[in-house]
This record gives sequence, structure tokens and C-alpha cells, in this order.
Amino acid sequence: MDSFESARGLESRMTHIAGFERDQLLLLPEAVDDYVDAENPVRFIDAFVDGLDLAAAGFARVTARATGRPGYAPGDLLKLYIYGYLNRVRSSRRLEREAHRNIEVIWLLRSLRPDFKTIADFRRDNRAAFRAVFRQFVLLCRRLDLYGRELLAVDGTRIKAVNNKDRNFTRTSLREFIRAADERLNDYLARLDASDIEDGASAGGARTKNLAEKIEALRKKRGRYEAMLAQLDRTGEDQISLTDPDSRAMAAHTKVGVGYNVQVAVDAKNKMIVEQAVTNQVVDMGLLTQTAEPAREILGIETIDVVADRGYFKVEDIDACEKAGCIPHVPKPQRGSSVREGFFRKDEFRYDAGRDAYVCPAGQLLTPIRHGRLRDLKKVDYGAPHACRVCPLRPRCTNDIRSVSRLENEDVLDRMAERLRARPHILDRRREVVEHPFGSIKQWMYQGAFLMRGLENVRAEFNLTALVYNLRRALNVVGVEPMIAAVRG
Repeated sequence: MDSFESARGLESRMTHIAGFERDQLLLLPEAVDDYVDAENPVRFIDAFVDGLDLAAAGFARVTARATGRPGYAPGDLLKLYIYGYLNRVRSSRRLEREAHRNIEVIWLLRSLRPDFKTIADFRRDNRAAFRAVFRQFVLLCRRLDLYGRELLAVDGTRIKAVNNKDRNFTRTSLREFIRAADERLNDYLARLDASDIEDGASAGGARTKNLAEKIEALRKKRGRYEAMLAQLDRTGEDQISLTDPDSRAMAAHTKVGVGYNVQVAVDAKNKMIVEQAVTNQVVDMGLLTQTAEPAREILGIETIDVVADRGYFKVEDIDACEKAGCIPHVPKPQRGSSVREGFFRKDEFRYDAGRDAYVCPAGQLLTPIRHGRLRDLKKVDYGAPHACRVCPLRPRCTNDIRSVSRLENEDVLDRMAERLRARPHILDRRREVVEHPFGSIKQWMYQGAFLMRGLENVRAEFNLTALVYNLRRALNVVGVEPMIAAVRG
């Protein structure tokens, strides 16, 4: 009993850790710098931006004006944006709040408190300059040996635009809307005629007025559809978006209704982005070289292996990629009428360069029978009509006479097929490398949608996104202090 009471008495005398009273004056105030330790990323952001040539990068108002009201230095606002994207804060209004309450931002900006409009205007007015900042960070990472410079994985992802799917129209949808509007107009007009014939019923006047209003509204709506269709005919575009005119309806399998196509080239060593671009092209086909070649150049090497999925398979692009020093590894998609009908695929026919002929699965020699063109390329069709008619494998090959076509530069595909047979694992390696940045950007960084409208604006957004993704990876691998030393060295 005594021990129990003594324990209670001891408990009543114990207190929790207490802080300062809020109205207490401190004799020696603590410095803000004491709140930011040596390994805090804001110290690197501060050193990195201070080491940039902002005027050369294209930032406006780097030199203060001699007259007028002083403005904020672009370096300070750039630091704020990099910090914000690194901490999943992209909105200008939220960045304004952080400048008032976040001790790291207070340290970084030296207690400056720009308003949200100043912050938003800075991103809009300097949208083209952010790419140069991204490039400078890539060069820094190259000096730190963070890029293996042996294998690049290229892929694309779709990110949602500020444009609802209901405000995106294609030629087909506009024609369907006009057809449906015409049907409803005919129905309304027929009902209006019937109301006019009625013998002055009391409700007739109200019903006639209501129908007339519906007809007028529908005609205006139909007129807007016709104007948009005329605009597509005039511009040659396939679709039109009303909220963000540069955005496009993406393919159904991407799960993004209306958005942009983001392309990246990722180095395999640390899964860091070397090159990135935002386009409103719906498909990836034709984007391999323009993504991989700038990446090879910034890495400063003569040749590099490049791997991509079958969505990039286009013979002209693969040929250009190889000529640019980017050795392509792209699997061939199995498509075409023969594949759909279950016949022998084209890759089951072996090309004999010495005889300029194909050898079919039955062992017959297919020689040139026709010459033509496809997409400005010379095309030759190979066949053996007489052998096809008596071939025992004909039911598995064709309904009539089988021919195999070959483009003038198709030898580049033969070389690529040999490389893929020698390194089949490289396709799995691609998935492992390139899915990491996309998963991090959309899930960890919460950036599955753009905040701004217009292609140039969303490019500026993604330049910051890619910069911060690389920054996070570099900090995890190297650490803050070595990176600061690299900037200052």
C-alpha cells in the first residue's frame, strides 16, 4: 500500500517536457540558419541556383532595373519553385503560404514573402528558361558519374491536361453531334407544326413557345459544332480542345482522357532522366530519335544502346536512330492481315541478301514480283505464285498467293533483330529502368495532371518535374554535401 501511494505521489510530481512561453523574450535569439542542418536539401538548392548563369539560361530581369519599383530576383523565385516541386507543392498560392510559415523556405528566401501572383507570373514569363536549368543539372550529374552512359531506355506516358473530355471534339464526334442535332431539330419542327395546327388549346401557346426556345438553342449549338468542324478543316488538325487548345485526346488504353504525351530517355545506371520532352502527339511512333539523340549528345558519347517498346517501331525512325549513334533495340509488333487471320508471320520468312529473295516456311524461294512505294520509301514485293498454288502449307499461309514486302532500308531491321536475339533480356531491363521515373512522378510526387494550359507552359512544368526527380535521385545516391562541393568546385 505504501509503495502504491508513493508511486502515485511520484507520478503527480513528474512533468512533461515544456517549451518556451510564447510571449517570453529571448536574450540571445536563435539564428534561422540553426534550424537548417548541413544535410538539408535546401542548402544544395541554394548553392545550385547561385551557381547558375541565369541570364544565359534565358531568365528575365536578372539585372535589376535602374528605375521603378524593385522586383524579386529570379534566382530567389527559382529556388522557391525547385523547393516546392521537391516537396510536392506546385500551386503558387500554396508556395506563398509556405514562404510565410515554413522555416526551410524562410531560410532559403531569407524571409522574402512574394505573393502568389508574382510566383505564378515568374513561372509563366520564364517558361522557356527552365529547360536550361534541367540541362545544367544533367551536366552536374554527369560530372558526378551518376550516368552509366551505356544504355538508355526510352518511353512515354500520358499526363492529364486542364481540359475535360467533354470539351474535346474530333471530326467524327462533331459530325455525330451535328447529325444528332439535325434529328432533334426535325423532331422539334414536326412537333411545332403539330402545335400550330391545334385548335387554340389553352396550353398550346405555352407549348409552342417552349418548343421555339428549344429550337433556337439547338440551332446555336449546332452552329458552334459547324464552326469547330470548319476550323478543323481549315487547320488540318484531327481534334479540337476548348479549355486547353494544345491538349489532345489520348489513346483509350492510356487511361488519360485528354492530355499530353511525355517522353523520357532514362539512363540505366541510377534510373535518372537524361532527356525529356512534352508533345501532344497521341502515339509514340516516330519519337524515338528525337528523344534518344539529344540524350546521347548531352552524355558526350559517340554511341549508346537504346531500348524502347514496340510502340516506337517505325523503320524510318529506327534507321535515323542508328545513323545518329543510338543503337536501337525495339521489338517488332505482330500486326497485319496475316497475323489477324492466323497465317505465317513475316518474320517466319527468311531474307537471303545474296540472292535478294525470301525463303518461305516451305523452303520455296520468293523473288521480286512488284515494285512500288510506301511512305516515300521504295518497296519491293516478293512472291512465288506458281509454288503457292501447289504448296502443302498453303492453308496455313494464305487464301490466295502469298507475297512479302520489303522496304529499301529494311536491313536496319534485320540488324536490330539480330541484336535482340543476342540480348533478349534487354527488353525486361527497359521496363525496370523506365517505369521508375513514371511511377515516382505520378505516385510519390503526385503529378498525374498538369496545372497550366498550353504546350509551352506544360513543358515548363515538366522541366521542373524532371529536374526535381533527378535531384531526389542524386541526393539519395551522393548526399547533400558532396553535391554542394561539386557545384562550388
